[in-house]
Amino acid sequence: MNYYAIQVRTLSEEKFIRLIKSKLPDEDFIIHFPKRQLNIRKNGKMRYSTLAVFPGYVFVETSDIENIINCQWDFRRTEGFFRFLKSNHNITPLANNDLEIVLHFINIAGSVAGISKVSFNEDSQIIVISGPLSGLEGKIVKVDKRKGRAKIKLNLYEDSFTIDLAFETISSLKHLKKVPA
Repeated sequence: MNYYAIQVRTLSEEKFIRLIKSKLPDEDFIIHFPKRQLNIRKNGKMRYSTLAVFPGYVFVETSDIENIINCQWDFRRTEGFFRFLKSNHNITPLANNDLEIVLHFINIAGSVAGISKVSFNEDSQIIVISGPLSGLEGKIVKVDKRKGRAKIKLNLYEDSFTIDLAFETISSLKHLKKVPA
């Protein structure tokens, strides 16, 4: 399978997906929009919020590039469309690290990246036990224990950005080895 990134209007990703599916109901592709769950405390109350992992991007999965080439004008004419990545003239599938990151959130985390289970060793280094943070330990740039969030640095097509992923602390594990954060 090949995965293609499309930049769309931020906060209109789901609308774009609905519009393109209604335009092309019989086409052989799947559109992914990875999301993450965060706990947000406001006025002393905790609420769960679902946000985009890659704000402003959707990912098209297809086995044949001809599906994208033949439908590119339908994509371009859909409200909210900005461009294919790398460019509209050079539509290329995701590869290497870009593909790994996108697949991590599509396959491992499921439709919504939930809350990871973590622990901290005696040096206060984070140890991921399970969840969407698993496998991303080397990309963690900041940990906020009080909020239960880890800031992750992601790269997509040579652009770098950070997102927060939620975690829940199981307990401090003093016997585990150090894992670089």
